[in-house]
Amino acid sequence: MDLPDAQPGTAALTGPDRRLHPRYTVQVQIELRPEGTDVPMRLATTDLSRTGCYIELMMPLPVGSPLQATLWLDDCPIVVKGHVVTLHPQYGNGIMFDKFEGEAEQLLRRYLDGIVTTT
Repeated sequence: MDLPDAQPGTAALTGPDRRLHPRYTVQVQIELRPEGTDVPMRLATTDLSRTGCYIELMMPLPVGSPLQATLWLDDCPIVVKGHVVTLHPQYGNGIMFDKFEGEAEQLLRRYLDGIVTTT
């Protein structure tokens, strides 16, 4: 399994971190489908953890927006439902994962554990 070079997320290095799980600076392909739309947005994460991610968007989604996300981990798609928790105008959104479909949570954990052992 080829893993990208990953570092602990930069946000965690600049101040107190309230997250339950470490965030890693890693680009993973992600497809977002905001609730109420059939048009997917294909992007890449800038940070990823077991409970969420950060994405860069010129026109970020409003805080609280529910969505479905598909992440490709080593060409294996996992599907999660989540919502927007942070908005930085003309920069991006923080997404919190709420519900994992199938074995998505275990696959994400295994992927992130693999990053930890290679850094």
